[in-house]
Amino acid sequence: MESRAVLAAERHKKGYNCAQAVACTYCDLVDVSEEEAFRSTEAFGLGMGGMLGTCGALSGAVYLASLATSDGNLENPSTKKASYALSRELLNRFEEKNGSVTCRVLKGLEGDRAAVPCPASISTACELVEKTLFPDTFLK
Repeated sequence: MESRAVLAAERHKKGYNCAQAVACTYCDLVDVSEEEAFRSTEAFGLGMGGMLGTCGALSGAVYLASLATSDGNLENPSTKKASYALSRELLNRFEEKNGSVTCRVLKGLEGDRAAVPCPASISTACELVEKTLFPDTFLK
C-alpha cells in the first residue's frame, strides 16, 4: 500500500486539526470509525487544547499506537508496557527528525531554530505511523 500522507494533508487543509488529520487517516487500521477518531482527537489540536504543548500530529500518532497495541483488558491490563515503549519510540523518532515534540518550538515561537510547519509535522507523523505501527502494510 502507498503512503497515506497526502490524504492526511488533505484532511488538514479541510479543517481537521493535526491530530485528527493523522488519526483519521489510519483509523481503519485500528478498527475505529473516522467519526470516532475525529471526536477522540479533537482536543489534541494546537499542542493539546491550544496550549502549544505536544505536537498534535504526534499526539494523533500516539493515539493510533494505543489502539494498535492495547488489549483493552479492563480486568487485567497487560499491554501498557508495550504501548509506552511504542509511544516513546514515536516521540524519540519525531524529535530526531524535527528537533522537538513541542508545538510552540516547532512553530518557531520559542527557541532560535527554524519553524517546522504543521504540514511537515503531519508528514513526519504519517511516516512514523507507517514505518513503526504498520510496517508490513505500507511500501518501503
